[in-house]
Amino acid sequence: MIKQNVSRIFPLVLLLVLFASCSRKYKVDGVSSVTSFDGKMLMFKTLRDGQWITVDSAEVVHGLFSASGPLDSVMMVTLYMNDEAIMPLVLERGKIEVSISNSQLTAKGTPLNNALYEFIEKRNELELKIEELERKEARMVLDGAALDDIHEQLAKEGEVLIKEMNDYVKGFITTNYENVLGPSVFMMVCGTLPYPVMTPQVEDIIRTAPQSFKSNPLVRDFLDKAKENMKLIEEHQRMQESAAVRK
Repeated sequence: MIKQNVSRIFPLVLLLVLFASCSRKYKVDGVSSVTSFDGKMLMFKTLRDGQWITVDSAEVVHGLFSASGPLDSVMMVTLYMNDEAIMPLVLERGKIEVSISNSQLTAKGTPLNNALYEFIEKRNELELKIEELERKEARMVLDGAALDDIHEQLAKEGEVLIKEMNDYVKGFITTNYENVLGPSVFMMVCGTLPYPVMTPQVEDIIRTAPQSFKSNPLVRDFLDKAKENMKLIEEHQRMQESAAVRK
């Protein structure tokens, strides 16, 4: 009786193991309308210890490409062609649908990719609104408005939009502190700075961040360099003030 039960359970165990291994796979199905991509290899690269490591690749054939593989943990990657970065992507369990055109880049179909590209779309919308203020200034000048009134009005509108942008970015990062999106988007934001430095926005994000976020290798490296640079800036300012007093 025991042998009979074991013989029934063993195939079930094998089935569960097989199902579990299949469930830990990613599948990327991509389409590209960029004709110059045809016949080229796309590389999925991740940043490890300061170096870009290729974790998968796919050839674009007649505008289509695909990649799949096992996944030990969720991984943030960047899609590359040769040395050119094309778009960020999260390798996670499930089917990821990637679309590449001259006007738009998207990845959807899995939770983190959906969240990432919703964030990118919203952030792009806010950036366009900020850029629109310059065109609005030109129109107001042509309409004969006084320059002082124009500058006052646009300064207020600009402050509102920049605050909305900063609040949105901070909210997204804090919501995703504990997954790959939080550190990755934080580094995207910091990448717009001329060099690592502790800006008010960076300090605001870090203030409530858990240790797991601050311990991320990329975040930790940025913060270390930013704090060093802040010390250098403060020392330079002290030297200038001392020189001014001596004069």
